Amino acid sequence: MTPKQTIPNDLLPPLSAGVVVVRRFPEGWRCLVLRAYRNWDFPKGLVEPDEAPRDAARREAWEETSLSDLRFDWGDEYKETLPYAGGKVARYYLAESPADPVVLPLSEELGRPEHDEFRWVSFKAAEDVLPPRLAIVLDWARGMVESVAD
Repeated sequence: MTPKQTIPNDLLPPLSAGVVVVRRFPEGWRCLVLRAYRNWDFPKGLVEPDEAPRDAARREAWEETSLSDLRFDWGDEYKETLPYAGGKVARYYLAESPADPVVLPLSEELGRPEHDEFRWVSFKAAEDVLPPRLAIVLDWARGMVESVAD
C-alpha cells in the first residue's frame, strides 16, 4: 500500500467558500446574487485557518447578507470553480433561505457594505449576470434544486 501524500497548507491554492442561496417564490426558485462594483457573485469569502469550509460559507453569507436562517437541505455537497485570480478556488454549497430579509450590512473593515446591490433572480437570469467561471456552479445548483419534487 502506498502511503497517502498530503500537500502542505502553504502550498495549496487559497480557498474561498460561499453559498448559492435559493428561495422559493410564487414564480419559482430564485437565487441570490450580489454585486460589488460591476461584478456579480454569490456570497463568499476566504476560509480562515482552522475553519471548516462550510462554516466559512455560512459565516460569509451572514456577514454579507445578514441571512441567519440558511438551511443546508442538500447536505455537505459542494461545487468548486476552476482556479482563478492567482490560483484561488471558490467552493460553493447550496442552501435555502425561506424568510429572512436580505440586508447589506456595513463592513467595519471597509466602512461601507461589501456589496452595492442584491437581487433574487431566476437561474436563467443569473446566467446573464454571473461571470463565466460560475457557470459550472450555477448549473450544479440548478440541477440540485430541480431534483427536489415540488
